[in-house]
Amino acid sequence: MNAVLAVVVPVFALILVGYTAGRLRLVSETGARGLAEFTFQVAIPVMLFRKMATAELPDVTPWALWAGYYGSAGIIWLTATALTVLVLRRTAAESASIAMSATFGNVVMIGMPIAMNLYGEAASATVAVLVAAHSPLLWTVAAIHLALARNDRDASWRSLLTGLVHELARNTIILAILAGTLWRMTGLGLDPLADQIITLLGRAAIPCALFSLGLSLLGFRIAGQVPTLTTILLVKIAVMPLVAWYVATHFMGLPPVAAGVVTIFAAMPTGANAYLFALRNGLAQHSASGSVALGTLVSAASAGVVVYLLGSMPMP
Repeated sequence: MNAVLAVVVPVFALILVGYTAGRLRLVSETGARGLAEFTFQVAIPVMLFRKMATAELPDVTPWALWAGYYGSAGIIWLTATALTVLVLRRTAAESASIAMSATFGNVVMIGMPIAMNLYGEAASATVAVLVAAHSPLLWTVAAIHLALARNDRDASWRSLLTGLVHELARNTIILAILAGTLWRMTGLGLDPLADQIITLLGRAAIPCALFSLGLSLLGFRIAGQVPTLTTILLVKIAVMPLVAWYVATHFMGLPPVAAGVVTIFAAMPTGANAYLFALRNGLAQHSASGSVALGTLVSAASAGVVVYLLGSMPMP
């Protein structure tokens, strides 16, 4: 139990510190935006660049990792869509937003710190491989889902593909992972002085991300229809990690660390991009906001359960 607490408590303690600082107005809105920009545009990309350039790669192909995690995400997406239409009796268009909320987890700001705390550097490459595809892939799937639901003929495959390319080209996290991978392929390694500078900057990534997440929670409200919000939380926090663990271990045969990272990522609460998608399209935005806020609160306990089970459950 102490080992579980050592993995989970520091992560959520820093989120709480950030939330408290925002609630007490110790950090202004301008400061919060600046910290978020530094975290996502500088610190996290630098950290992931170094990990891809120097970390020991797992004995598993990226395709197997993506199949384990995103195959599970596809199952959850279809499940959430069916529940939205058949059980909640909401529209097909709303199912795009609700499925996004039930599938898109906060893997960068919470999942990455927990995985790194549990597995250390052994999780680095797996984390980077999964993060690289997470946001652009799920956002594109949501856009295609919504276009099909609305029978939007203006949303051509070419426009969707163009949007995906633009997202990839301006996403500094993805660019940093790609740059780190290419640098590794050169075999040059990192100059000791440059590595020290990069390491110091990268160390700011996780604490800044967690503190920034705490600040951002002030902007989310626990609202929306209770059945919808309950469905999202149950599917995202309870069902998705079970599906991901089963797919990763029994179907893909991933090694323990890789399967563990896949499961941890699947167990993460709804990420802010799901709310942004709902807000942009005017679909179930209150439920999406509630799933981010309440899901983060609930995951303080559920993440501990997942970490405990991963430590005690034998891998096939």
